[in-house]
Amino acid sequence: MRIAMIGSGYVGLVSGVCFSDFGHNVVCVDIDERKIEKLNRGEAPIFEPGLEKLMRTNAEAGRLTFSSDLAASVANADAVFIAVGTPMRRGDGHADLSYIFSAAEQVAEAIQDYTVVVTKSTVPVGTNRKVKDAILAKNPDAKFDVASNPEFLREGAAIEDFMRPDRVVVGVETTEAEDVLREIYRPLFIRETPMVVTTLETAEMIKYAANAFLATKITFINEMADLCERVDANVQDVAKGMGLDGRIGSKFLHAGPGYGGSCFPKDTLALVRTAEQSGAPTRIVDTVVKVNDARKRKMAEKIIAACGGSVEGKRIGVLGVTFKPNTDDMREAPSLVILPLLMEQGASVIACDPEGRKEGEPMMPGVEWTEDPYETARNADALVILTEWNQFRAMDLDRIREMLKEPVLVDLRNVYRPEEAERAGLSYVSVGRPARLLETEA
Repeated sequence: MRIAMIGSGYVGLVSGVCFSDFGHNVVCVDIDERKIEKLNRGEAPIFEPGLEKLMRTNAEAGRLTFSSDLAASVANADAVFIAVGTPMRRGDGHADLSYIFSAAEQVAEAIQDYTVVVTKSTVPVGTNRKVKDAILAKNPDAKFDVASNPEFLREGAAIEDFMRPDRVVVGVETTEAEDVLREIYRPLFIRETPMVVTTLETAEMIKYAANAFLATKITFINEMADLCERVDANVQDVAKGMGLDGRIGSKFLHAGPGYGGSCFPKDTLALVRTAEQSGAPTRIVDTVVKVNDARKRKMAEKIIAACGGSVEGKRIGVLGVTFKPNTDDMREAPSLVILPLLMEQGASVIACDPEGRKEGEPMMPGVEWTEDPYETARNADALVILTEWNQFRAMDLDRIREMLKEPVLVDLRNVYRPEEAERAGLSYVSVGRPARLLETEA
């Protein structure tokens, strides 16, 4: 199949590269000519494990190309995927669909033969029908179908998720469009990957409902962690006991500083706004959004409390600033709230992240940066683990204690066991494991 992928950001690039690895001929399109030049040199503009190697392999095989010429790329395509950004609109929290409709209008002008126009971007319910109207308004004679094919990629594990997905969701109106998408995803059928074929609106809703539910699980276990600290319970054991229940499952039951990233914050808020407009408010999701926002501020307060109630004039080392490990994505990362709050209270902050400095440095002015976790700890009044990169999971805690000015380790990801931190002479603060319980564990 001949595929044009409009938008070479995170979703578009990963999807385009993986489709080419399926054996399809793919052209990834972007208006940013500097990005296209970089891609043509074999350089990925984002950090995603395994992506650059897979990209180069398929480009060398002639199945994958990159272009800024949308019209030429669309003209010969059997399917055109729209994978442009849908950021939160300023002021009201709705998804900004301007990039979607701009792409749709350009696609309309370029269509020649029958083409399936597939929305890969996350869009509110009803958007695909508006895309169809936009194409017809621009080109009433266009031969096409629209389809919805939401993505479920986890940053840091996106290639694995694409190649071995739990399911493929497809929203279509015609059997012709369904046939095209089944052919595109045919390599997955060998692994018996379920394909959920439904209406446009249902496919759009599945994406939002799934992300909102996962965000709810994260927020729920964070609230349970707060309660555990008050009643001398251990949230990790609580999560294990819950997760072994097949009706619940263990994923996304890890207490921490709150969810972030490009999907959950944007999608939960967009769902809340859509529900309000539809007259069916989602009170649970609305609460999740508010609790998660407050969670990040609460983690700053936790750090301050661990430092004796004040960080005025103190040096705070922070390990990890991206919203999760194995990505350079800083969008809605808890660090963007926590670090500025610490600096507002008079702290100087030194940060270390394997991939986050390039994006994080301009977003958090005043933060000092280092490349080594031990240097981050040098002469610090406290060391904070904010993102659980593998590099931070097996540190020499005795050496950390020697580097620190004050022996305070605030572990917001529960990476270490309390007893090993305390054996190293550290005053250890974690999430959902209260001080009295730690004493009995040691």
